[in-house]
Amino acid sequence: MNTFLLEIVTPDHLVYAKQVHSLTVRGADGDLGILPGHVPLVTPLQVAPMIIKSDDGTTTVAVHGGFIEVHKDKVTVLAESAELPSDIDLERAEAAKERAQRRLQSNGKQDEIDHRRAELALQRAVTRIKVSTKKGQK
Repeated sequence: MNTFLLEIVTPDHLVYAKQVHSLTVRGADGDLGILPGHVPLVTPLQVAPMIIKSDDGTTTVAVHGGFIEVHKDKVTVLAESAELPSDIDLERAEAAKERAQRRLQSNGKQDEIDHRRAELALQRAVTRIKVSTKKGQK
């Protein structure tokens, strides 16, 4: 067995479902490499690109939080949101990055919740940009 089923699911829809050779994600404690036959695991995911290797080549997906559940022959990613490179609007992501950076730089009377929101918005924007710029790589 040199592949496993990978399903990436958001509250809205199924983003990805294919047999893959490997998966790299950023979990709560750092990067995780998942290969066929991996030990069972459940862990939260950080906002970061997910790298998928399959017979079709390498695909990068922008994952914005959630959980990964690993079984012997199937991996399920339950993501708050996930975007394939073709779904990302690069100009919009760049604008969101700039807005978040401006909010983080204006340290005025910004409360802790607004600061955390801006940090998360910046992480999501940077992840989208990274994934979007890898469109041509397969």
